[in-house]
Amino acid sequence: MPRYALKIEYDGRSFSGWQRQASAPSIQQAVERAISQLEPDCPPIAAAGRTDAGVHALGQVAHCDTARDWDPFRLSEALNHHLKPNPVAILACSQVDNEWHARYSATGRRYLYRIVIRRAPLVHHAGKAWRVRHPLDVDAMRKGAEHLVGKHDFTTFRSAMCQAKSPVKTLDEISFETRPYPRGLELRATFRARSFLHNQVRSIIGTLERVGAGAWTHDDVKMSLESRDRAACGPVAPPDGLYLERVRYDPEVF
Repeated sequence: MPRYALKIEYDGRSFSGWQRQASAPSIQQAVERAISQLEPDCPPIAAAGRTDAGVHALGQVAHCDTARDWDPFRLSEALNHHLKPNPVAILACSQVDNEWHARYSATGRRYLYRIVIRRAPLVHHAGKAWRVRHPLDVDAMRKGAEHLVGKHDFTTFRSAMCQAKSPVKTLDEISFETRPYPRGLELRATFRARSFLHNQVRSIIGTLERVGAGAWTHDDVKMSLESRDRAACGPVAPPDGLYLERVRYDPEVF
C-alpha cells in the first residue's frame, strides 16, 4: 500500500485532542473520516505527536496508507474537501517509503506558546493565546529557562499520566520573543527538542510565568527541576496558547 505523509493545521478548540476517543471528537477521527470518503478500508493513521484537548497545530504530521496510488496534490485537495466544516486543513502531502513513520522517523519537534499580556479580554484570539493580566519580566523568565535547557530529568515537569519510558529529555531551545499587541504585549515562547514529555511545555510555561510575575526567582526553577517532584512544579499553563509548530525529518519530506 502506498504511504503518504500529511502536514496538518488545526484549531484544537473543537476537539478532545489528536487521539481518537470513543465518546468525544478528535482530530484523528476527523482526518480518518475524510480519508474514508476516498478509501473506505484505509487503516488508522499515525501522527508525530498526540496533542491534548484545546492544543493547536501549525505543522502536525501524520501518515496514512492507501489502496491506490494518489497524486499527492490531488489527495490533499480531496481530503480538504471532505474535512469541511472542521477547522482542520491539509497543508501539504508527500508520498514516502513504507518504512517511514510520522512519529518514529521524526528527528525534532518545535512548539510555540503564545501569551498575551493585557487587562482587556481577548476577542479575536480567545482560545488561541493565554491572557495574563499582570506584567511579566521577560528577562527573568529567560534566566529561569536557562536552567532547563540541556539534558535533564524532567520528572517535575511531567504529567502523572505521561507514558514515556524515561523522564530524561534534552531541551535544545527555550527562547522568547515579544511583539506589540493591541493595548498590550504578546510574548511568544519557542521550545525545541527531539521529543517531549506529556504536559512538559505547559508545565514549564506555567512555572516560568511565576518567575515573570515575581512570585518565583530563577533559582527556584533550578531547585524545582532538581527536586524531581511533580508537586514542586508551578501551575500548568492552559492549552489555549500551545501550538505544535513544526516536526523535523531527515531528509525533509515536504
